[in-house]
Amino acid sequence: MSSTLSRPPHLESSIHRVAILFAGGPAPAANAVISTAAVSFLRNNIDVCGILNGYSHLVEYTPEHPMVEGRDYIHITHQVLRRTRNSQGILIGTARANPGKDVSEPAHLKDAKRVAPLKAVYEALVSMGVDALISIGGDDTLKSANKFKLYQEHLPAGHKHIPVVHLPKTIDNDYSGIDFTFGYFTAVEVLAGEIRNLLADAESNRSYFMAETMGRSAGWLAYGASIAGEASLVISVEDVTGKYESSEEIVDPKTGKTTLRRVMNLPEMIKRIVATMRVREEAEGKEFGVIVIAEGLAEFLPYSHIEGVPRDEHGHIAISKLDLCRLFSELVAKEYAKQTGRKRKITGIKLGYECRCARPQAFDVMLGSQLGVGAYRALVEKRLDGVMVSVSGQLQLNYVPFHQLVDPATLVTVVRYIEPDSDFHRLARFLETYVND
Repeated sequence: MSSTLSRPPHLESSIHRVAILFAGGPAPAANAVISTAAVSFLRNNIDVCGILNGYSHLVEYTPEHPMVEGRDYIHITHQVLRRTRNSQGILIGTARANPGKDVSEPAHLKDAKRVAPLKAVYEALVSMGVDALISIGGDDTLKSANKFKLYQEHLPAGHKHIPVVHLPKTIDNDYSGIDFTFGYFTAVEVLAGEIRNLLADAESNRSYFMAETMGRSAGWLAYGASIAGEASLVISVEDVTGKYESSEEIVDPKTGKTTLRRVMNLPEMIKRIVATMRVREEAEGKEFGVIVIAEGLAEFLPYSHIEGVPRDEHGHIAISKLDLCRLFSELVAKEYAKQTGRKRKITGIKLGYECRCARPQAFDVMLGSQLGVGAYRALVEKRLDGVMVSVSGQLQLNYVPFHQLVDPATLVTVVRYIEPDSDFHRLARFLETYVND
């Protein structure tokens, strides 16, 4: 029986070199994940390669354009990892290149043209002598990891197989299969600090701020920042229900086919914000406040507001091309003046980028570290393939198979929304300005 102070035993493994890849937007504690994963393998005498800038170099691989150390990847050593666990940024960089963008159903895996980027990734890793891949990223990166695994299942017998494990990353915290994602609490803390600063400014000037936070698919970040920052009201995609929900007909210009699109009832949503302002002023004597809106509401804008806005490689609307907080500010100011006959300054401001590479707080470092170690334990101790490393309770490790997280027909991941009327959702309603709605 080993002592509780004994280090983990050295294990025999068929993995001699592992590659670590980070993709998508940055998140605090990224380096805690990367460094603890790397050191776990190094201490078991397994070589570690850090793939630079996500999939962007891998998808460009050909025998004539080989992977080059220093340009496309680095060898991660103990010296590279000195005091990196709490550092800011991403040791190996990131990018949004998507090798599986043309694969949207299982049948596409048999199409040589559609899987060409996945083939390039596979051949690049084989050329580097990589025996296993650690994928770190959001739901889109999870989809890529799953497609990479499926691509290998279609290879002829005798081809090398590279097992892949995925570590969930997003400050949005909208991941199924894990309670909280690393970086979420740091991001909430940074944004909450910004909101508290805006509140002081608003009180000084008897004005309002319309703060747009990151959170494309779900409202975890907006709600967390609002609760911790003492905002007056928070609205996210989960709140587009009941009288705040509507629909509109969209005609496909190519086919002429008409479809119904779920949208936000914008006039009702604007009136709800004004109701908060009026209660604060007329019942509480507060002529100021901060309203938090999640950027994902842009996806629910009527078509007239998003017509012509481009989409990214993953099919998401380019939210950066929209000015949601300014639109809301202008509409709220007009409605407020209409209802009260008074003017009130309302300033739209976007929050988010300042929190993505903030110095991580202790919990995120601990959570990220456990996920990094979990990658080693999944691949070497348990010899798993096609799993997402998860943490629950008191940093207890779990391993969730890809097929439980990805729709087998569409190969799309399932977003984890804030459940309406859940205790987390109700917490925000308890703490913000009371409005009888």
